[in-house]
Amino acid sequence: MKVLVPIKRVIDANVKVRVKADESGVELTNVKMAMNPFCEIAVEEAVRLKEAGTASEVIVVAAGIAQSQETLRTGLAMGADRAILIQTDTPLEPLAVAKLLKAVVDKEEPGLLLLGKQAIDGDNNQTAQMVSALLGWSQATFASKVAVDGDKLNVTREVDGGLENVNLNMPAVVSVDLRLNEPRYASLPNIMKAKKKPLETVTPEDLGVDVTPRVETVKVSEPPARQAGVKVASVAELVEKLKNEAKVI
Repeated sequence: MKVLVPIKRVIDANVKVRVKADESGVELTNVKMAMNPFCEIAVEEAVRLKEAGTASEVIVVAAGIAQSQETLRTGLAMGADRAILIQTDTPLEPLAVAKLLKAVVDKEEPGLLLLGKQAIDGDNNQTAQMVSALLGWSQATFASKVAVDGDKLNVTREVDGGLENVNLNMPAVVSVDLRLNEPRYASLPNIMKAKKKPLETVTPEDLGVDVTPRVETVKVSEPPARQAGVKVASVAELVEKLKNEAKVI
């Protein structure tokens, strides 16, 4: 069984995000970039499935600018077998990414599409659901446990009320949550080996997909600074401020 793992290049989670001076977006120049943390978890789970003998091949795929090759090499160093870059300078929306992934799935015919539940830049949590609908595949989102049982997939989902266990027919789309696993660090020998693993580059045009943006970003701005708190001398004063100043009661 092939496992296809979409990954995304985002601003490193430890870097403070800064808004551009013209408020057209966030600053990416000279900013440290990394693989989206949820994508790392998906790659780790796919590699574990291969190590367990359940998966025969792990393919990482990214859509974006040429520098996304670095992120794909990280996935290869973690244990993926080969990589595909869908290279484009056009800003990609979730629906466009879902259509690109469908085109790759139609070509590669994997048995499982394993991806992060969301990217930490857009926080959309839409791509997995959209690609599942386009493919007509079973889906399970927010997975904290994944187990393959023949042609079935047993997934434990994190939901508002606790945990939910679902049984899916394969092929399937699964989006992973934080508690699924702890991603490994790529060792230096594996980083060197990753440089020799195959990385194919295609374009949206090659896949027959229109990625023209449908949403226009009007303005990006910093959130207002948090105001300092105040101390009150009594409960009566607290109630008065909540009622007349904060107007929450």
